[in-house]
Amino acid sequence: MEKEKSVGVIGGMGPEATVDLMHRVIALTPAADDADHIHMLVDNNPKVPSRIKALIEGTGESPGPFMAEMARGLERAGVDFLVIPCNTAHMYHAEVAEAVRIPVINILDVTVRQVLERHPNIKKVGLLASTAVEMTRLYHEKFAQKGVRVLFPEADLQHDVMALIREVKAKNYNFDSLTRYNTAATALKTQGAECLILACTELSVIADKLVSDIPVYDASQLLAEHIVDQVKGEHKHVKSALSEH
Repeated sequence: MEKEKSVGVIGGMGPEATVDLMHRVIALTPAADDADHIHMLVDNNPKVPSRIKALIEGTGESPGPFMAEMARGLERAGVDFLVIPCNTAHMYHAEVAEAVRIPVINILDVTVRQVLERHPNIKKVGLLASTAVEMTRLYHEKFAQKGVRVLFPEADLQHDVMALIREVKAKNYNFDSLTRYNTAATALKTQGAECLILACTELSVIADKLVSDIPVYDASQLLAEHIVDQVKGEHKHVKSALSEH
């Protein structure tokens, strides 16, 4: 019998987002007993240098070498492929991929592919993400290749989204910050977004707090589905906290 694939998780960015991905993988796995679940080796390392300090503030060291070393360690441990449950950290995806011989799944590619499969005629998508994702244009380039325009909230509303991301990390978000977050989401629809993408795994942690009457896709959920598909061939279809009309 062929050995089932195992997955290595380059985590800690942030730590709760990493655990959230693990929960999603477990929920999506067709399993009747413990042994039916997926073997995940997780380096949940919150000591990876700040992506925000490196990319936005320009004051921090690059996370790339740290992530590459984590990847090498997981490869030595015997995993078959790697994932990074952090959208912003994919600025360093190429550096990580060059450090190992096994595949490093790209959450951006998975998300873009799934959104376009479900909405082949879409022209505008709205992103709720870190300001670093906006600055680095990680999603802009990939969607532009398919003729799709990426929208971000206006500057003041994007500031509110970024503030909420920091609050989720500190576990001190409140009703007011969630209200401003949902205002940003509504504004994206007003700008013409035909669907929304949660492109920050911290926002995935509070996915059920988003209110929207247009389809919403969670990059963390799509990555979890991809992991299960890679290992098991298919994933369970479970009810999501998000709307996919």
